Amino acid sequence: MPGIRIAIDRGGTFTDCVGNPGTGKLEDDVIIKLLSVDPANYSDAPLEGIRRLLERFTGKTIPRGQPLDTSEIESIRMGTTVATNALLERKGERCALVTTKGFKDCLVIGNQSRPRIFDLAIQKPEVLYKAVVEIEERVTLEDYAEHPERETTDVEAANNPDLVRGLSGEAVRILQRPNQNKIREDLKKIYADGFRSIAVCLMHSYTFPDHEALVGKIAEEIGFTHISLSSQLMPMIKLVPRATSATADAYLTPEIRRYIDGFSKGFAGGLGNESIKKAGEGKAARCEFMQSDGGLVDVNSFSGLRAILSGPAGGVVGYALTSYDEQTKIPVIGFDMGGTSTDVSRYGEGRYEHVFETTTAGVTIQSPQLDINTVAAGGGSRLFWKNGLFVVGPESAGAHPGPACYRKGGPLTVTDANLFLGRLLPDFFPKIFGKNEDESLDESASAKLFHELTEQINQETGKSMTPEEVAFGFIKIANESMTRPIRSLTEAKGYDTSQHRLATFGGAGGQHAVAIAESLGIRQILVHRYSSVLSAYGMALADVVHETQEPSSVSFSDNEKKGLKERLEGLKQKATKVLQEQGFEVKDIAHEEYLNMRYRGTESALMIPNSTGGEFGGEEFAFGKAFVKQHEQEFGFTLPDRDIIVDDIRVRGIGKSNRAKDRSVDQQLRELKTRAVDTKKQVFTKEVYFDGGRKKTPIYKLEDLEVGDKITGPAILADGTQTVVITPDAVALILQTHVVITIGEADGAGAGSPKRLSTEKMDPIMLSVFAHRFMAIAEQMGRALQKTSVSTNVKERLDYSCALFDAEGGLVANAPHLPVHLGSMSTCVRTQAAIWKDKLKRGDVLVSNHPEFGGTHLPDITVITPAFSGDNIIFYVASRAHHADIGGVLPGSMPPNSRELYQEGAAIKTEKLVSEGKFNEERMVELLHTEPAQYPGCSGTRCLADNINDLKAQVAANQKGINLISSLIGDYGEDVVQFYMRKIQQNAEESVRKLLKEVYKRFEGKELRAKDHMDDGSPICLKVDIDPKKGEAVFDFEGTGPEMYGNMNAPEAVTYSAIIYCLRCLISEDIPLNQGCLKPVHVKIPKNSFLSPSEGAAVVGGNVLTSQRITDVVLKAFQACAASQGDCNNLTFGYGGNLEGEKAVKGFGYYETIAGGSGAGPNWDGTSGVHTHMTNTRITDAEIFERRYPVLLRQFSLRPYSGGPGAHPGGDGVIRDIEFRIPVQVSILSERRVYHPYGMAGGEDGECGLNLWMRKIKKKDGTEDYKTINLGGKNTASMKAGERIVICTPGGGGYGKVEEREKVKRWEEKNHKLAWRGGSIAQRESMAETN
Repeated sequence: MPGIRIAIDRGGTFTDCVGNPGTGKLEDDVIIKLLSVDPANYSDAPLEGIRRLLERFTGKTIPRGQPLDTSEIESIRMGTTVATNALLERKGERCALVTTKGFKDCLVIGNQSRPRIFDLAIQKPEVLYKAVVEIEERVTLEDYAEHPERETTDVEAANNPDLVRGLSGEAVRILQRPNQNKIREDLKKIYADGFRSIAVCLMHSYTFPDHEALVGKIAEEIGFTHISLSSQLMPMIKLVPRATSATADAYLTPEIRRYIDGFSKGFAGGLGNESIKKAGEGKAARCEFMQSDGGLVDVNSFSGLRAILSGPAGGVVGYALTSYDEQTKIPVIGFDMGGTSTDVSRYGEGRYEHVFETTTAGVTIQSPQLDINTVAAGGGSRLFWKNGLFVVGPESAGAHPGPACYRKGGPLTVTDANLFLGRLLPDFFPKIFGKNEDESLDESASAKLFHELTEQINQETGKSMTPEEVAFGFIKIANESMTRPIRSLTEAKGYDTSQHRLATFGGAGGQHAVAIAESLGIRQILVHRYSSVLSAYGMALADVVHETQEPSSVSFSDNEKKGLKERLEGLKQKATKVLQEQGFEVKDIAHEEYLNMRYRGTESALMIPNSTGGEFGGEEFAFGKAFVKQHEQEFGFTLPDRDIIVDDIRVRGIGKSNRAKDRSVDQQLRELKTRAVDTKKQVFTKEVYFDGGRKKTPIYKLEDLEVGDKITGPAILADGTQTVVITPDAVALILQTHVVITIGEADGAGAGSPKRLSTEKMDPIMLSVFAHRFMAIAEQMGRALQKTSVSTNVKERLDYSCALFDAEGGLVANAPHLPVHLGSMSTCVRTQAAIWKDKLKRGDVLVSNHPEFGGTHLPDITVITPAFSGDNIIFYVASRAHHADIGGVLPGSMPPNSRELYQEGAAIKTEKLVSEGKFNEERMVELLHTEPAQYPGCSGTRCLADNINDLKAQVAANQKGINLISSLIGDYGEDVVQFYMRKIQQNAEESVRKLLKEVYKRFEGKELRAKDHMDDGSPICLKVDIDPKKGEAVFDFEGTGPEMYGNMNAPEAVTYSAIIYCLRCLISEDIPLNQGCLKPVHVKIPKNSFLSPSEGAAVVGGNVLTSQRITDVVLKAFQACAASQGDCNNLTFGYGGNLEGEKAVKGFGYYETIAGGSGAGPNWDGTSGVHTHMTNTRITDAEIFERRYPVLLRQFSLRPYSGGPGAHPGGDGVIRDIEFRIPVQVSILSERRVYHPYGMAGGEDGECGLNLWMRKIKKKDGTEDYKTINLGGKNTASMKAGERIVICTPGGGGYGKVEEREKVKRWEEKNHKLAWRGGSIAQRESMAETN
């Protein structure tokens, strides 16, 4: 006989329990909602929930604290936030990291980018381990992907014990085998220090796990109780995410085991498979936990790494299985709005969407997780009026004090706005507020704060808005900030948002769902009957899952298919065995097969499922065709002449749940007989605010409504756990399982004509909406560019920017990519707009990179597309990307010793890249490949195919921007869009004027002056004069040194970028970054100085080095903080080219910039190993670096004591030691090798950088040795195989006197929610911001 089935979701605030007596019928379910933490009444909420359910089902009284009888329970399924909370509060197990020698700081440096581009006080989330052990062992990959002839090593024929075939099929060279005694000695030391949990991650262990296994074996013998081996947890390439994942597992799993042990003690019988086997059926109960990938796992196998999204995953499973119809196949967007944040996800094609690398609470994890994207806007998000804009979040009022209406003196939040507008009903809310916890929500507290805020807004703007309009404005902005990620999630994957349904659940979703659906063009919203406990309900419906995965490196071809099929079969057998052990019969086990595939030479892999059903003419194993199709859909292009590489082989084994499925929404709709709802069912009516004013609105109780009832808006449907707002143009239908809301069905629902807004008076709410919309356009352009590009620079390092400009070329919105592009792109667009005035046609696209024409340095190529209305240009969009090579004297086109512009590669003043829709490839080949090679000692581009592909990607990104603005004009009308383009610039201008007035006050009108030097002694001088009445400033660079016969010259555009960046850092609040920022600023640069060089001057270092020094000088003048490393440490290496008169040699070029220390400030310490100011590009992961290029990364760690001492010390630089395995040309272009990064307010200077060449020399006896040679700041050398370059980067300056260090309160932000983001969009956003 089936027993009681229980499903539980333990959330941050509430624990939801759904119980069924064993019938599996919806109507027999019992729901219990209780507080997750209530120590006065019970110690563990899930146990208490199970106790109450057992009382209900058995009719017996069960005293608290008595162990619960499992004999009547068939199964318990649970989702828990234990792992998430331990991560957020940093309360996991004390653990140590064991890694390869040279990489002890790999997780501190991470990808070297800073999380928030404009924060001078850089905060990186702290690492999870407390100690590091470095193991002297090393392996590397023998072949490299960038080899022009694709040569590979035949391991078997080599017959060398140090050459082995890795799990991925790659040839692995063992350079140093580990010493067992030394490992034992080192591990015993940390064991003696009290460590019991360790994470092990060695270089390339994803393909060669032997050394890790050895460390694991020794650790087990010593007595460590938890050992996380990265090669077992997730054998995927990339050292940093794999090491973080292993550390997270070592940090969280012991915590989870403790929780589970405590939980199990609450039962009289055992829990889980082991107990069932021991006790026999009927004594013990099945117990499974939800993993981040949407599958359940037996209680004994639940691990920390896979538990991080345990709770939210249940909600995705819940809506996926209740809202998606296999027949109609309409995809669904899940919208789960809670108190502090909102989770957004998508379900379509009958499959869950997984991501394999996400960041949660500042920890980047490699593990299959559902693609759940967290937005920092929930019911508790705070409302602000800042700099003339309505702002929602990201700060939250939390549970304590909570929103103003919670009677604890809290601030205004989204919940208050809903309550004030009548969209939240105190009558239906539990009475748990006030001193005695017996009062309902306090409407007067919300109303009072809205009246006060409205008064302030009206005073500042001269408007006469009502408090209702203000509250409704905030709701609009909250909706706007939630629709941006939904758009990203769907459109970034190539789907059309409007073709989806919206499934809303979570406490606050129903109040916003209709507005959000409307703004996304979605017509139908589904609200499940259990929507407020849908995560728990999802647990009840979910399947048990076992994932297995192996690395691979083969190309997908007919020869390899047999081997791939065999490996998939092997993984399926493994998964089946595990599921059989959990009690599943073979007939109930299904498998999903996946290959993780990418084109050779790219790093953007797609996880491709084996297509079932006759999608490709019934072809079996059609992975190749499926990959090409998905690549086309997601990236908009295919590369038919390139091999397809298989990186990973994955099988998802599924043990099917036998819960009876309800009829789908579409089946119910087809059979439904509808009737208008009986007005007698109204509980009462209420004046509720909708667009345009308050309307008399009927309120219904959900339980009073019957199947088939049709409710026309406006209306509110509510029960004790949720409130659903039906707007005036929507209709709700009641089904057995759902409420279905359809938009635009009510009488008088207007057809889609543009929304008329006045262009006489500016509406501050619409200004905030347009700020979001313009920014979203720039962001989506960036996403399109990254997706369709081919080169590493654009795709992985995100070295690009996209922006939107007005008809004159003034910047309107720039997604926060690279600061150095901020002001300089508009100089370029304005110049080109003037040159081509009245000569451009639809379908024309311009290209330019010349410094005289608004370029920064030649590798940054700008592509500009005009947008027309009739025959007039109404705005421009532009994208600028860094091309890895465009010719010149050296590979990488960043020559350290260039004297003339032509030595740096192709210089394009102005050209049509596309003429009326036709891409001028021939002309681009001339410009990039043929012309540069005609100069003495110069080559044309060394990677023409990448250049052409990336230029096409830039054209496509621009087109995306134009389509998005056209739809915005379709929504609001051209005049309105133009009007708000101007207003958004005025808003930024006012913010800068306000800042300048404050600075004048702070310095009491004293003159602001600063001076610093480039390493060759050239001074940069700055005097800032502020007019306190107008809020204007003159930045005068009189006294700056003359143009150099070298490449440190910086085009004027670079100085503008540096000034905009510094002003935005000093404002320290989010303001739109656009042309308005520079309106109050007048810049005087002496002609023919190195900040305003002549036309043919070399400039490659100006963009990357001089820009950093200008920033140092501006911040010094404002006395903001000590100097950061003031350098990008540009390293390039490669070989090949087409020198005039010589045969072209195929080769490659590589370029990277390297982190250093950041400067300390009045209340913060500097940060070590991070990029600062004008750059924020990521570093290529160590394993990818060695897979793609013929190098050995010997060391990448912090450089101790290089930060300047002070009350707040500066951050340390890094040491990067690279050995070359073949002869290459190596160039370094760096600064701060002579002049130290300055300290401030008594703080000491940071250390200078140092570049060393470890050069091989033959000794008299014929042996080889190394000689250390200082390369200086700028140099190039031909290095032989086995030679090394060691780059030691500068530290940051200290702030305040050293002796005051002890008195200084350590200013440490312990809020890891700062970096709390999840899912693919967050990954994308943080990547964009890391540029």
